[in-house]
Amino acid sequence: MELGIFSFGDRTKDFHTGELISEEERYRRLMEEIKLADEVGLDVFGIGEHHRPDYIISSPAIVLAAASTITKRIRLTSAVNVLSSDDPIRIFQQFATIDLISGGRAEIMVGRGSFIESFPLFGYNLSDYEELFEEKLELLLELRKSEIINWKGRKFTHTIVNRGVYPRPVQNPIPVWIAIGGTPESAVRAGKLGLPMAIAIIGGMPERFKYFAELYRSTAEKFNHQTKLSINSHGFIAETTEEALELSFPAIKYQMDKLGRERGWPPMTYEQFLFSTSLKGANFVGSPEQIIEKILYQYEIFKHDRFMLQFTIGTLPHKKVLKSIELFGDKVAPVIRKELQSVSINANS
Repeated sequence: MELGIFSFGDRTKDFHTGELISEEERYRRLMEEIKLADEVGLDVFGIGEHHRPDYIISSPAIVLAAASTITKRIRLTSAVNVLSSDDPIRIFQQFATIDLISGGRAEIMVGRGSFIESFPLFGYNLSDYEELFEEKLELLLELRKSEIINWKGRKFTHTIVNRGVYPRPVQNPIPVWIAIGGTPESAVRAGKLGLPMAIAIIGGMPERFKYFAELYRSTAEKFNHQTKLSINSHGFIAETTEEALELSFPAIKYQMDKLGRERGWPPMTYEQFLFSTSLKGANFVGSPEQIIEKILYQYEIFKHDRFMLQFTIGTLPHKKVLKSIELFGDKVAPVIRKELQSVSINANS
């Protein structure tokens, strides 16, 4: 299993200091996080796109390009690009460039967008939510096939006749993932196209998402495609459970309650938070031993190929975030790799 981290560049008030750091300082800290993730041997770092004051990353490609120059081996992915409100050609060119700079470590993860700010910002109508994604995804996948493209324009894309798209990436084809939040249609789409799929599980009972993993794999099998599945969740690791809970709860509650006010969710209680951090809950908050147990528990459910954690939900003390990354790479990852290697050997014997 590949293990990684993703970030939206959360920038909110630090509940432990009362400080709101500058955007410049948040980017400095983010680069430290990515560099450390590479140094402790994690496999992938993802950067998500938003257009809100509490998330500073609006252009994942630029951040990942910067990250490619300070890392050596970690894979660099968007998590996600909001493809529906972007230009597939520019996304392809940007990530081909990252791939060249990084020596073949770039990945594109696309989604329809769980946040909608980019649609009015770039002049798109939310009533075209589904059509925009489907048409632009098809064009993005065409761009991977050949440097010369011929494309019949449709509702949201223009006709392209015998034009070259440059530069070309090191990886052929460059990986394109589909991120889903829990709709059957999205799982079927990923399986039918034979693309890797990431399921975001940030609340509720993770077991209920097993259906989407099974639907994805069964659809891919019908079309003779290989599958690759990632589970993406919220979390935070500290030396002790008590420290992890104490540090993370105020920040996670602040962010989730803010989203809740926008989407009609009730405020998060501490009891709900505690349940979410239990073995069968959605959040990976706790000691390294707890995180190991929970990753292995969910592996029994999903048999997934990649697991990614978002550590910085809200703003947490930077030194503690770095420690969390260090614990993930030094304490959690080796055990998970050893355990799953044993599972693989036993399954093949």
